[in-house]
Amino acid sequence: MNAISRFFQRPIFYDKRLIFALWIGAALIAGISHIHKANNYQIFKHVFYHTIDQVNLYAEYPEQYFDTNHYGPLFSIIIAPFALLPDFLGIPLWEMVIAATLLIAIYKLPMSWKGKVIIYWIAMHEVYLNATNSQTNTLIAALVIGTFICIKSEKDFWAACFIMLGLFIKLYGIVGLAFFFFSRHKLKLIGYLILWGVIFFVLPMIISSPQFIVQSYADWYESLTLKNELNAGSIYQNVSALGMIQRVSGIQGLNLFILLPAFILFALQYIQVKAYNNPVYQYGLLASALMCIVLFSTGSENSTYIIAITGVALWFLIQKKPRSKYVIILFVFTLFVTLCAGSDIVPGFVRKEIIRPYSLKALPYLIVWLTLVYQLITFKKSSDKLSSLYFTESKGSE
Repeated sequence: MNAISRFFQRPIFYDKRLIFALWIGAALIAGISHIHKANNYQIFKHVFYHTIDQVNLYAEYPEQYFDTNHYGPLFSIIIAPFALLPDFLGIPLWEMVIAATLLIAIYKLPMSWKGKVIIYWIAMHEVYLNATNSQTNTLIAALVIGTFICIKSEKDFWAACFIMLGLFIKLYGIVGLAFFFFSRHKLKLIGYLILWGVIFFVLPMIISSPQFIVQSYADWYESLTLKNELNAGSIYQNVSALGMIQRVSGIQGLNLFILLPAFILFALQYIQVKAYNNPVYQYGLLASALMCIVLFSTGSENSTYIIAITGVALWFLIQKKPRSKYVIILFVFTLFVTLCAGSDIVPGFVRKEIIRPYSLKALPYLIVWLTLVYQLITFKKSSDKLSSLYFTESKGSE
């Protein structure tokens, strides 16, 4: 393990230009590779055109794409600049811009460059995987991290913007409220949330009509309700703790029995009130929130794990050195399963007949999350095993 660590200490692995080029390059290559088969992008693109034409955003349009749209009406404004371009330009540009949002969010985190480098290298494979499927998960992760950064720096106006933007795009942005108690201006934050909620509700009406947009929100609710029911029967959906537990046990209808304990555990993390200003605790809660988005959503897919892997990287960073054997084994196990689920490093049989049908990609993430929850709930006792080494603006070293 020490030999591997020394190998990755070489300066080339810390070169900013190389990392940024590989990160954006991965998204560009993925975008170019699926220009002629970008079904998800076609769904995104037509949210814009269907909003202009005022036709149901959530109906099936088999002549244009398969599956249906599950994004809010506001997404028509987000995708507009790309939808107006020909696909051979719009698709690669979309993938690069979406990847860049998370790249920038990580870069803006108040931590040492070395900490950011670790996150970049750990998450890079999932960035590529997300881009091959034209998903918005990197953007969602960026918005959650952006909310965290803005609340820490007392920029509640923009924190509220990121929360509501994520909410109106894909609901996941609501997780940004996990950092509400870190805000020193809670009443202002609530006011800004209402302000941005009104703005984002009204904004799509610029290219459509008030009546159509109001109806679209009702249609969106029905669409999400139906999708939640359909996810249980698809091995490509519900790649989460919910899906894993139900598929391994063979017992369906357990969502409530899983979500309720998960909610209680997440809430218990807040009992350490005196630790709210502790950067280790704060980053731990950020990591927990990023993993929760994926672990307890029926809409989680293989590519959604770009959000969760970022949380795992943050969890790894707060562990004090020398890290325990348990932490190292769990971390390596998580990376291994992540690669197995999204690449060809293992035989296709393992991926298609074992990992995918039982949603086993969620297993190591669930263990990491439960470990982190324990560390945060017992923060007063666990803090001697945690470290703030990376969480400064300076160039930390190990």
